Amino acid sequence: MTFAALPLTAASPAGSIGRSAWTPAAAALLIFSLTLLSPAILNDGDTFWHIAAGDWILAHRAVPTIDPFTFSFGGAPWTAHEWLSEVLLALSFRLGGWSGVVVLTAAAVAATIFIFIRRLARDLDGAALLCVAALGFSLVAGSLLARPHVFALPALAAWAAGLLSARDRDEAPSLALLPVMTLWSNLHGSFIFGLALIGPFALEAVLAAPSEKRIASTRGWILFSVLAVGAALINPLGIEALLFPIRLMGQKSLAGVGEWRPEAFDHVGPMEIALFALLGFALLRPLRVAPVRLLLLIGLIHLALHHTRHGMLLGLLAPMILARPIAEALAKTPETQAQEPDAPRSLTHVQAALALALFVALASLRLAIPVAREDGPMAPISAVAAVPSELRARPVLNHYDFGGYLIFSGVRPYVDGRADLFGDAFLDNFDRIAAGNAKALDAAIEKDAIVWTIFPPTSAVVRTLDARPGWKRIYADRDAIIHARADALPFDLHK
Repeated sequence: MTFAALPLTAASPAGSIGRSAWTPAAAALLIFSLTLLSPAILNDGDTFWHIAAGDWILAHRAVPTIDPFTFSFGGAPWTAHEWLSEVLLALSFRLGGWSGVVVLTAAAVAATIFIFIRRLARDLDGAALLCVAALGFSLVAGSLLARPHVFALPALAAWAAGLLSARDRDEAPSLALLPVMTLWSNLHGSFIFGLALIGPFALEAVLAAPSEKRIASTRGWILFSVLAVGAALINPLGIEALLFPIRLMGQKSLAGVGEWRPEAFDHVGPMEIALFALLGFALLRPLRVAPVRLLLLIGLIHLALHHTRHGMLLGLLAPMILARPIAEALAKTPETQAQEPDAPRSLTHVQAALALALFVALASLRLAIPVAREDGPMAPISAVAAVPSELRARPVLNHYDFGGYLIFSGVRPYVDGRADLFGDAFLDNFDRIAAGNAKALDAAIEKDAIVWTIFPPTSAVVRTLDARPGWKRIYADRDAIIHARADALPFDLHK
């Protein structure tokens, strides 16, 4: 079967994949099941401190404005811009341990896929729907971790779908979208992108409007924009929530964080496959994309190539933008192209109850089988457990990726994954310490009265500490090595 023979638009038969009421729900169930079984979603050290932050918020019934965790920056101003996500993580951990965290994360991913597939199915069907959805999701899959940005993905998908639906109707967006923005602004700082996304669609609407309706169209989109900013300001941080993402993007030290690095093409990956698929399709079946949307697509590709974390934006938004042009390029006749697309049918109450029951059954099964955390590059569990109580309460110099687990374990770290808290100068100096720079290491030990350290075996500073008089290895495994000052050790560890 060729693409040209596929039913793609509103003329598709009621039993086709895209028009089926079960298509979005089935996709969500499939991804939910796979995510529940994926150990990779816990492979991020920041998850630990996010849970600790949520616990702090629940215990104090307030959002922190100063750092409560480190000894190096304790009491320094800190913007807890992901506070609601952290509360959700803490509650899920309290209720279901790590299995609860996995279920919560899988639910966010499933909700995203449901919204995503439902929007694509307005224009695509059959193999075209499956291919476009798979290529888009492949750009998102690598970033699916138990972290706040995943809980913002359903909001991103719903927001983008809402803006596109407004353009389909040639109207200003529905005010029903505003609560989505309020929720988003309390979950994750990426909501600032949602506000920026209004601009291209507003410009397109004004340019496309007949002259006699242009003023009304401009007024409607401006009103929605103002209300959207107001909705985003409904959060404990106020205007700071808007300013924080802008300041963070300007921080130079982010270049050292994996997700903020440019896309690497030293091996074949989802980004390369997706871009070549788009290029190949455009050469075989030329796409007609509206100018403003083309500029938006180019901007999304630019962001994704410069920062790998923005591959999620490209993976979710590009398929939504390109779904109708792809459907038109594949359509058999001009008459089919001209037809207005239609949304897939909704589940009946009985079908919705069945789908919900399946979700609950899968979640219950996951909760019934506890997820056990083991030692790993982000979780030096055995190493921290081996630290004598006399040392745990004293200043530690730690690897950047170990900070989250130290906070989770009740140890106040030197540094952790909150680059925004520490700033460029501190992190640049820490990089010199981790690289084994003796002068930087000595200065930190003296300034902060460091008495023990924990770094991976591959870290250069381990070799520097091995050669330093007065310091002793007290623990080593494949993930972490601990040194301590000999004069700070308990008697039984002096041997």
